[in-house]
Amino acid sequence: MTETMRALVLREHGDLDKLQVVADHPKPRATADHVVIRVGASSFNYHDVFTVKGMPGIKVPMPVVIGLDMAGTVTELGEGVTGWAVGDRVLVNPLNKAKGLMGEMLDGGMAEFCRVSADQLIRMPDGVSFEQAAALPVAYGTAHRMLVTHNTIKPGDKVLILGASGGVGTGCVILAKQLGAHVIACAGSAAKCDALLAMGADEAIDYTKVDFSKWAVEKYGKPQRRSYEGGVDVVINFTGGDTWGKTLRCVKRGGKILVCGATAGHDPVEDLRYVWSFELQIIGSNSFYDDNLAALMAMIQDGRIKPVLDKVLPLEQAAEGLRLIRDREVLGKVVITP
Repeated sequence: MTETMRALVLREHGDLDKLQVVADHPKPRATADHVVIRVGASSFNYHDVFTVKGMPGIKVPMPVVIGLDMAGTVTELGEGVTGWAVGDRVLVNPLNKAKGLMGEMLDGGMAEFCRVSADQLIRMPDGVSFEQAAALPVAYGTAHRMLVTHNTIKPGDKVLILGASGGVGTGCVILAKQLGAHVIACAGSAAKCDALLAMGADEAIDYTKVDFSKWAVEKYGKPQRRSYEGGVDVVINFTGGDTWGKTLRCVKRGGKILVCGATAGHDPVEDLRYVWSFELQIIGSNSFYDDNLAALMAMIQDGRIKPVLDKVLPLEQAAEGLRLIRDREVLGKVVITP
């Protein structure tokens, strides 16, 4: 008789009402070079919204358990797995080298159990909770690679962060402060701005009331083409859309624009004259690697950072948790404990 488990399952693309918590999803068994983990926590990302809605050119096999990010305890070892034991606490790198992303091309973390390739496992140090670890991969891992691996921020840099209240955004705020930057956080409400200031941001802008680009020019001066006066040193822009043109106008000569996504549109209108006239550096950053995730867990362990968790919800409330992400009603991460 096939064992079953509780899981958040997507059977067809559409709105969030297409997600269903079921009690009879087949429980995975360990296969060669794979383990099964008891999921301790799994976190949502905006990518999960796109998975539910459907993305052009990406065929998601249905049904699928969504959820890229997860951490848990090894409960079963498949043939050929070495270096791991039942009871080990692990964080999962969501990229499966053979099939693609967990929670998209194969079952992810929004379930009681998950089968994971052994080469995706990262050992969790003591002092790091499942909830904290599950918050890391897509959001904080991306921020760490963009800021730390690529060595893009110097002490004293004025760093303006768009979308600062989300998962990647809060990760950027925390890491930029660690690197000694003067952080200007942009968010969509006064309450979020207050929370970001409390988190450590030096200044905050409510972009629903203030044009961030004009604010930066008024505060720090108009960027000059013949000198390095005016503007901010770095803008972190993973929104794209109509924020892109504004970003080009407030970065100082020789400054940087860091890009790891485009949640508001990937094909914005762009005036290329700003790029060469002000010698702008546009630096792309894609994904994250095990070393980013291990470094972040070490930072949690020694108290240097604390991931921002807006909500920790049970599996039965998972769809509502993803709605909060979709509607940008959160500060930081939404974590589910199946």
